[in-house]
Amino acid sequence: MSRKSSLSERTIRYYEEQGLLKASRSDGGQRWYTDEDLVYLKRIIELKGLGFSLQEIRRIFELKESDQSGNLRREALLSEYRKKLSEDRAKMQTLQAHIDELEWHVHQLEKAEDGFTECPGALCASCEYRSRCVFFRSEGEEPISDHQ
Repeated sequence: MSRKSSLSERTIRYYEEQGLLKASRSDGGQRWYTDEDLVYLKRIIELKGLGFSLQEIRRIFELKESDQSGNLRREALLSEYRKKLSEDRAKMQTLQAHIDELEWHVHQLEKAEDGFTECPGALCASCEYRSRCVFFRSEGEEPISDHQ
């Protein structure tokens, strides 16, 4: 099972301890897994990769006992997928705002060609980021110096 799943034996045992897998035992006590167990293990790997916790996975797997049609599991998965999608979109927006901020700083530093002693001043008026620049001053105002 370890070779077929690319997981360590310890991880597989841990999933058993968590109630996600149920290995049969031989007379000598050796674990015995079915093809269905391998499918469940691959599903665990997939769901973990999508950010599901073991507790969330267990709740979905437990529905099998009372869900002969599979509709409850489908609805539970659909709900969880939508929740993860919403969470990841929010993370992506936060990350995009962070990237935008870094790009702005890189742009500002690249413009400071003749040293880095004060705001680029006149260049701010043509800067694509001027609407968010805390240093931008309209025409006639003095640029803010780093030394003030």
